[in-house]
Amino acid sequence: MELRHLQHFVAVAENQHFTRAAERLMVSQSGLSASIRALERELQTPLFVRTTRSVTLTEAGRALLAEAERILAQVRAAHEAVAAVQGVLRGTLALGTEQCIAGVNVPELLATFRRLHPDVEIRLRQWGSAALAEEVAAGRLDLAFAYRTEADPEQLRSMPLTSEPMTVLCHPDHPLARAGAPLTPHDLAGEVFVDFHPDWGPRRATDAAFAATGVRRTVALEVNDVHSLLDLVDENLGVAVVPRHFRHKREALTALPLKDTGEAVYETVALVPSPRAASPAARALMALLGDGAREARGCARLGACMPRTSSSTASAASGKKSTPPWRASAPTRSTPGPAPTPTP
Repeated sequence: MELRHLQHFVAVAENQHFTRAAERLMVSQSGLSASIRALERELQTPLFVRTTRSVTLTEAGRALLAEAERILAQVRAAHEAVAAVQGVLRGTLALGTEQCIAGVNVPELLATFRRLHPDVEIRLRQWGSAALAEEVAAGRLDLAFAYRTEADPEQLRSMPLTSEPMTVLCHPDHPLARAGAPLTPHDLAGEVFVDFHPDWGPRRATDAAFAATGVRRTVALEVNDVHSLLDLVDENLGVAVVPRHFRHKREALTALPLKDTGEAVYETVALVPSPRAASPAARALMALLGDGAREARGCARLGACMPRTSSSTASAASGKKSTPPWRASAPTRSTPGPAPTPTP
């Protein structure tokens, strides 16, 4: 079995089509087909079900795909580690994130990373937190910014980013808005809810809050993007329970605190694999995510590469510690202290 066989197999599995996979790999279709047949002969089992329109994985193919992706990721990591020893960071940084994640400004973080490491190719994927955790655990993502739950794979570590309470958003004409008081899950019993797919962090946090109080709710309007959720609430079609920083995205809506939810909060983290599995590019990005004392040292060390703003310039002139622009100002549970350490 050769690495190229695994590379060809993964390309066909991802494209579900031999012609498209051959174009992506820049090889002939006949050569690609021969490579897959050689792999199937060695494993003594069909890996694909072929039709005139597409190809799908057999059960054996699905089992091989997970291992093939892991092997290819380890090979890439080996190449990147050697390049890092030589003093040049190369390779690929595969990052995942939820929409509107709290605690980090992803575009500014990646812009700074690119200025520091221009030879690294950045790939960004946007999914729900459950899918992101699975992708990091499988080695298909280097790290991800997501909502942390106990259901995440055990081999993942987490670096805390921020935590904040949940807030109820409703139309100004809604009876809850006219009352203008903090709400409990019991106050929302019977309401029509707008929410995200169950895979999303805000949905998982809301489900946990209601489960903790024994209140059942039904999500009638389920969406996969933030603006659709806000539009539906703006038309008074339902109410939404969201992280508190969402209230700034649509000032016309009424935001009411949600209380009596026990330990349930919206807590975002950077999900990373074990130290041995982390790529050099991932470790370099994690170095930009420090807090507290490490944050101040990082600002001094990276000052020439960071975007210069009027606020950062004023902070430098006054001698105050400035916050890197990628550290979003979402509320945290406590005052930042020393640099957070990834925890299992």
